[in-house]
Amino acid sequence: MWGRISAVAGLVLASTLALPGTAVAKPKEVDVPVGTWLAARTHPSVQLTSVSYTADVAVPTPEANLEAIRTLTQQGINAVQSGKISSDENSIYRWVVQQMAKDPGRYFSPGGQERVVEATAGGLCTGWWVTPDGYMVTAAHCVGQEDAELAQTFAAQALTKINEKDAADLVASLGDIASDEEILRTATKIFQIWNADNIKIRNVQSSLSLLQSLPGGGVDKTTKTVPIELVAKGTVYPGKDVAILKANGQNNLPTVPLGEDSDVRVGDTLYISGFPGTVTQTSIFNLESKLDPAFTEGPYNASRQTPEGVPYIQTQAPSYPGNSGGPVFSKDGKVIGILVGGLIQQDGGSTEGESFVLPVSIVKEKLNEKNIKPAESTTTKAYNEALDLFFQNKYSDALPKFREVQALQPNHPYVAKYISDSQQAITAGKDESGTPILPWLLWGGGGLVAAFVIGTIVAVARGKRRSGGPASFPPAPYGGQPGYPAQLPGGQPQYGQPQYGQQGQPYGAPQQYQQRPPYPLPAGQGETRAVRPQSPYGQPQPQQGAQGPGANTRIAGLEAELEQLRRNMGQRPPEQR
Repeated sequence: MWGRISAVAGLVLASTLALPGTAVAKPKEVDVPVGTWLAARTHPSVQLTSVSYTADVAVPTPEANLEAIRTLTQQGINAVQSGKISSDENSIYRWVVQQMAKDPGRYFSPGGQERVVEATAGGLCTGWWVTPDGYMVTAAHCVGQEDAELAQTFAAQALTKINEKDAADLVASLGDIASDEEILRTATKIFQIWNADNIKIRNVQSSLSLLQSLPGGGVDKTTKTVPIELVAKGTVYPGKDVAILKANGQNNLPTVPLGEDSDVRVGDTLYISGFPGTVTQTSIFNLESKLDPAFTEGPYNASRQTPEGVPYIQTQAPSYPGNSGGPVFSKDGKVIGILVGGLIQQDGGSTEGESFVLPVSIVKEKLNEKNIKPAESTTTKAYNEALDLFFQNKYSDALPKFREVQALQPNHPYVAKYISDSQQAITAGKDESGTPILPWLLWGGGGLVAAFVIGTIVAVARGKRRSGGPASFPPAPYGGQPGYPAQLPGGQPQYGQPQYGQQGQPYGAPQQYQQRPPYPLPAGQGETRAVRPQSPYGQPQPQQGAQGPGANTRIAGLEAELEQLRRNMGQRPPEQR
């Protein structure tokens, strides 16, 4: 009998869902490349950081060591006589300055009056928010330099005019060869080295800030300098090169989640986000372009370790000066490390395939020292939900979420663009938002089917009781008593099959009935109600005496209807049970 009733339910439900105009649309697959998905989610939390120094910089006037230069000149004459260099004057002087550039301190010594300039120097790096209230992670070498490194920075950035003047004076002393640009370039290199070796830095003051990108006119971005404080600092590369910063007065900042070292291994693809100096320090691009992080990817090449035992990951994902401090992601969007360094060629260029990443366990170690707990912000949660809808072309559904983000974080640099893009897509007729049709069929037109099936079950159960036989129920799922829900630990009932994908529960966890109905409410009944789902097998109704004449007739009529349905559908009668 149960087989017959199941057949009726299946046939009627199938015929209802096949009615014209009630086709069930297949859920749209989100077909977005991993890199695109990651960049969209992580860009808001990645920031351009700046460290700047002011100081009084002094360098002595160089005096030529005449004896050393005479010896060098004689060596040049010997080279001409042996045919190693040409005998023209420019070739001789070119050879002379090339030899000087190899060891400037041998041919010049400090003397005369100091040249003093008030100088400013600094550098740009990458940082990323790890808490909604303003804690940021970057590299240790991005927040402060040792004295020798600082001298090199000032020499490169603050002494340009002094270096050029010293080079011009040297070339002028050689005679009328100022038109030879190779000699002038080599002479400039001589004094870049010599002045850096003899520089004196006094009254140093430093400051840290981030260049926070903000929405400007329309959906363009502007920038604001935000002071930031140093909270903790490790040892620079090749040590534990990580630092923690704090921007005060912040809230609802976009964040990125931290993963584990074990999330990736050799062969996996890694993704780096940051601000390469090739973009931030050029005049080719406008401000908006400079405030967008660059996203690169490449394989995890090898696991390395320094002599001091500090672990590093080698990756082929391209990186450049300025990327330092940037987050490195797994394909799941979690930070698995921080970009620290790369091998530099002699000409100053980066070597591709030689980027080095400090694992995330070292970052967590530094955060734990200061009892800083990484956390997802409300802004990030809403933004990610909106992005998922946007990438599914559900623009009308995404818009309220994007506006929620804008309310939470008015300075969010990207949400205004997504709002504009969503509105344009809706106007262009590209919106694919909408409620899935199947739940509404089951509640509306499909509810008639459910009523018919339940009515049939009840009628058969009553007929069975009239004949004196007990109502037959199949075994309960998960080992419970027949006809009743199984009991889970803690006394929570578990009904039917597990519900998948419910927010806040692991996949496979049962849906708790106290929350809300497992189906949409009809129009005008939007309030949440407590609904207890029934056992999937129905419940027997208590008998209150005889059912009156006609009960057996109704069952006989149902048997006839079943037989007619089987003939219409070309099915043979089910086996008797």
